[in-house]
Amino acid sequence: MRSTVWWHFRKYKVILLVLLFFALGFASKAFLEKSSFKSRLIAQDGERINQESLTHAIKLSEAFSYLAEKTASAVVYIETERTVEVNPFPFDFFRDPFFRNFPSLPRYRERGAGSGFIISSDGYIVTNNHVIQNAQKITVKLLDGRSFSAEKIGADPLSDVALLKINANNLPTLSFGDSDLIKTGEWVIAIGNPFGLTHTITVGVISAKSRSGIGISDVEDFIQTDAAINPGNSGGPLINLKGEVIGMNTAIFSRSGGYMGIGFAIPSNIVKTVVEQLKSKGKVERGFLGITIQDLTPNLAKVLGIKNVSDGAVITEVMPNSPAYKAGLKEKDVVVGFNGKTVKNALELKSYILLSKPGTEVVLDVIRDNKLEKIKVIVGSPPENAFISKAELEEAQEILEQLGFYVEELTPALAKRLGLKQTKGVVITEVIPESPADYANLTPGMVIDEVNGVKVNNLKDFLKGLKKAVKSKTVLLGIRVNGGRRLVSLSLEEM
Repeated sequence: MRSTVWWHFRKYKVILLVLLFFALGFASKAFLEKSSFKSRLIAQDGERINQESLTHAIKLSEAFSYLAEKTASAVVYIETERTVEVNPFPFDFFRDPFFRNFPSLPRYRERGAGSGFIISSDGYIVTNNHVIQNAQKITVKLLDGRSFSAEKIGADPLSDVALLKINANNLPTLSFGDSDLIKTGEWVIAIGNPFGLTHTITVGVISAKSRSGIGISDVEDFIQTDAAINPGNSGGPLINLKGEVIGMNTAIFSRSGGYMGIGFAIPSNIVKTVVEQLKSKGKVERGFLGITIQDLTPNLAKVLGIKNVSDGAVITEVMPNSPAYKAGLKEKDVVVGFNGKTVKNALELKSYILLSKPGTEVVLDVIRDNKLEKIKVIVGSPPENAFISKAELEEAQEILEQLGFYVEELTPALAKRLGLKQTKGVVITEVIPESPADYANLTPGMVIDEVNGVKVNNLKDFLKGLKKAVKSKTVLLGIRVNGGRRLVSLSLEEM
């Protein structure tokens, strides 16, 4: 009986195993067919996605090509030329009367290059001020091969914008877009003449907006882009996909002198505002509040008792009878907003003020006694010679380094801090050891009230007198010291 049962069990076991194999076979077949179907679907989807991506890429490429072809003819190549003198001797032999009888120093022609773009069919061209600064001759070359001698209509060193004019008509032009509407990540095209390679086009995106504190110019509100910008691109347009100029290429951040993926452009709204004034008046009207400011630092915020605020500009001085004085602004006020825009630092506030038109009303967000207040100020016009551009300061710094001293404008607050009765002029802040200034016994704290016959009331006057030294090779200073006055003569070692 047990053997019979066991035999039946074995028989059914074999049948069950056969049925199981058949079931697994059908299941495997179904699974493989299903997997194959899915694979075909995935492959088809992949082909469709790849085709769509390729179509979009081709359309974008065609858009770039169309824009390049449409806009390139309005971009120009600018060549500059000036004559400079060079001292061939390593030492200042010309201090010796014997050598002064020799002919003037040898001269050579210094050439520069940059870019620009045409904004009117009758020949008005926009470029950077630093491209044509100090140029004695400016030549503009068009895409069609024609060359023109250009006239400088006006230049604004503070914003680094210049306007040129050539005698031509029916020229291709570019129009300005609204730089306030641009967005980070937006595609842009940079056109220029890097390294003399005319009409080079590069593509990138807007990396950031409202960059300041770069140290390029006095008015800083830059567009940052990764479109390749190299030497020679300065003054060329930064164009959006609509073909509008939304910026003017100005500078790059680089440790090597070449492109490193960070370029800066002046927003078109700033360029347009400056150009309109240069065209109609030949100069730019600047806003003026009459305040001295510095960055708000964590330590300063702590001392002033300011909480939960890390950015802003601290007012360190309010000039008497100035727009700021009349509006009730005070020392130690911290400005954190200007007409609805956030103020991150002193340079940003300075830019906002400079770009404001005299006579307009602006609203400042001010923290006073740890409370936020809104103060209305009527923007005024600056006193004559109130502004000094970064370019002027750099030029003067080269001369001062050769003379061996540095200066700062004397203000009532600085005079009080130094214990000086004199409140006008410039004060020597540092003397370089073993320099001409050191040998002439100049020391920090001395007040300069005259340079080369120019009476010095402020830093602008000082720089004006200093420029005469470039030609004369000699600087004659009027020095106020210990209640008296003396004259000091210094010679430039090489220029």
